[in-house]
Amino acid sequence: MSYIVDYWWVIIPIILLISYKLIFRLFGIIIIPEDKIGLVTKKFVLFGANKELPAGRIIAIDGEAGFQAQPLAPGIYFWKWIWQYEITQQSFTVIPEGKIGLVVAKDGKQLETGFILARKVDCDSFQDSEAFLRNGGRKGRQSAIITAGTYRINTFLFEISTYDMTHINENMVGIVTTMDGMPIEEGNIAGKQVLGHNNFQDCDAFLEANGNKGLQPEIILAGSYYLNPWFIQVEQIKMTEIPIGYVGVVISYVGSEGKDLSGTEFKHGNIVSKGEKGVWAEPLGPGKYPVNTFIMRVELVPTTNLVLNWANARSESHQLDKNLSTITVRSKDGFPFNLDVSQIIHIPTTEAPKVIARFGSMMNLVGQVLEPTIGNYFRNSAQDSDVIAFLSTRKERQDAAKSKISQVLDQYNVNGVDTLIGDIVPPESLMKTLTDRKIAEEQNTTFETQKRAEVTRQALEKETAVADMQKEIVKADQGVLISERIADAAVKKATGEAQSVKISSNAEADRLKVIAAADAEKTKLSANAEAEKVKMLANANAEKISVTGTAEAQSILAVGKSNAESYRLAVEAMGGDNFSRLKVTEAIGKDKIKVIPDVLITGGNGDGANGPISGLLGLKLLEEVSKNMGKNVEEKPHTDTDTKK
Repeated sequence: MSYIVDYWWVIIPIILLISYKLIFRLFGIIIIPEDKIGLVTKKFVLFGANKELPAGRIIAIDGEAGFQAQPLAPGIYFWKWIWQYEITQQSFTVIPEGKIGLVVAKDGKQLETGFILARKVDCDSFQDSEAFLRNGGRKGRQSAIITAGTYRINTFLFEISTYDMTHINENMVGIVTTMDGMPIEEGNIAGKQVLGHNNFQDCDAFLEANGNKGLQPEIILAGSYYLNPWFIQVEQIKMTEIPIGYVGVVISYVGSEGKDLSGTEFKHGNIVSKGEKGVWAEPLGPGKYPVNTFIMRVELVPTTNLVLNWANARSESHQLDKNLSTITVRSKDGFPFNLDVSQIIHIPTTEAPKVIARFGSMMNLVGQVLEPTIGNYFRNSAQDSDVIAFLSTRKERQDAAKSKISQVLDQYNVNGVDTLIGDIVPPESLMKTLTDRKIAEEQNTTFETQKRAEVTRQALEKETAVADMQKEIVKADQGVLISERIADAAVKKATGEAQSVKISSNAEADRLKVIAAADAEKTKLSANAEAEKVKMLANANAEKISVTGTAEAQSILAVGKSNAESYRLAVEAMGGDNFSRLKVTEAIGKDKIKVIPDVLITGGNGDGANGPISGLLGLKLLEEVSKNMGKNVEEKPHTDTDTKK
């Protein structure tokens, strides 16, 4: 009671909620949440003809009492009285990613006889239960599936279980076996090929096309598929790989009876086109192929040279010769012995289908043809010869075996490349006799050899003694020869040195000549250049003097003409005597000529005008004037005109 008192505030909302739902239910109101549906059970029917369900039915579609086909979607509904309807809220059906939903119907028509799956009907992925029942849906496992998503499915009618999607791995092939459909026709091991079923994901398309139950010729490749595991089973196998150096001859056990392509000469089986029953004429080249090995077989045939060994201690990697052993033969003289044989064969690509059609497999070719052919040939060959002769004619017998065996193999569409004889092991008793005989022969040969060696030794000793006596003579001869060769060497050395000096002197003289010629040429070029330079300078100076002299002459001429004209006009104006006195006076004054000497000597009668002193003075005056005039004439050359004046 204390707990109730302490938590009364929690109990009150619960009571109110219960009361709320109860009140709504009492008034026939039902609320379906967003994430649920309401599954309706009708308890009774008051009025109407459809009060009870028909026999064998559990889902009502016409208002009968019982489980109702149509569930209630999320929302509010009225008139669902609590005393007449029971509403069960059901969560949505969710199919996760990577899963599929398998459906079992609890109600509907009975399944057809001979089938295990109910055919698909239009019912909105099993969300419309009423449409399912009205459209002829059958009870039991359904062929249709539902993929990843959320669905409103009436679980009164449908039971849903999830299953993983089917994944086919890389480099694998899915072999399909169906568990529903028409029976396989008699004489066939697989059903007929059906199209349009989308890799068996559409079961109904397969069944509507009268597909057969059981093993299917079609395969599914790597990927993820929505496959109904109630309809098919898938077994994964590896892809068929054809190695390099091989072809794959396909033997198909299904298909139509095709036309034989091998020709009338080939009597050992049918060669048919691709897709038909029998040995396909076109083999598969190297690579990987998605082959349904449940209905066909691929026989590998080597197209390169194939080596088969008849030897106990050796076998090739292809293992076709694993059952072959060393051949035991008997010679003409009754001795049994063993020999190893290697046979090289080649099967052309175009002949591979015929080989398989004839023998069924490469192992059968080896066991049925090669082993008896080669074994019997060498047994017959050995009986025509004794052991010793067989050993000594091995190469010839090998060539003969190659030719004979190649002719035989050509009849079986196989090329015989070469036949090689390996170890030959004769019987021990015969080998001992042969060995003893050989040893005796070798000993006899040894004795003869030793005898010849002794005779040779005696002759050698004799020759050795003679050689010893001749040793000194040879030594002396060799000494003389050596001395002569030393002298010749000295002479040749001196000659070589003289020749070397001569060559060096000539080379030095040539070098000096070249240098002297180069210097002379250089000097000549320098002299020519200098002479040209002087000539050009002289011409330039002469031209300068000529131009300068002409200019000065013209200047002097002009000045002289001017002075002459000036003197002429002065003479005309002053008179000749007066002009002369004027010029004398200007000269005395300009040049500061002493007219009166520093010492004056007088004599006579004292008449200064006519005495000797006056004469001397006049003479002295004229001398000075003439001197000055001469200087002026030298400084200023005058023309003929001036002289005349």
